Amino acid sequence: MTHLQEGKKAPAFSAQDQNGEIVSSKDFTGKKLVVYFYPEDMTETCTIQACNLRDHFGLLKNNGIKVIGISPDEPKKHKKFETKYDLPFTLLADPEHKIIDKYGVWGEKKLYGREYLGLHRTTFLIDEKGIIRKIFLKPKSKQHAEEILAAWADLEKK
Repeated sequence: MTHLQEGKKAPAFSAQDQNGEIVSSKDFTGKKLVVYFYPEDMTETCTIQACNLRDHFGLLKNNGIKVIGISPDEPKKHKKFETKYDLPFTLLADPEHKIIDKYGVWGEKKLYGREYLGLHRTTFLIDEKGIIRKIFLKPKSKQHAEEILAAWADLEKK
């Protein structure tokens, strides 16, 4: 779905997090960053994905990887999601699709034969210099942290 490519510079962004603080991509310069886009807080697959990242957060952190989740939800809803599932990472609110559009993850979807516009679950691995190193167009929600760790390990071998 996305127009972005591996090996290219990741678009800069800034938005409000679940605590009402402004978080910018510049805050992560010099760090490995996972930016994962998901459709909606509190929905089944989004919760499975977030909880998988939560459950493996220690491993991600030990490997120097920062995690940011982005959805169209408002900060208040993100806060409820974070609290209910004890999520240890940043959730950015993008109700106006400013970041979502920059990353090209909004578009036509199909569900039970019905077409509609929505967010395509997509994850970007961004290196310390702000370069997209890997794009997961269809992340495995139940094993997403494992996918991320394996991808970073492969990238570091190169």
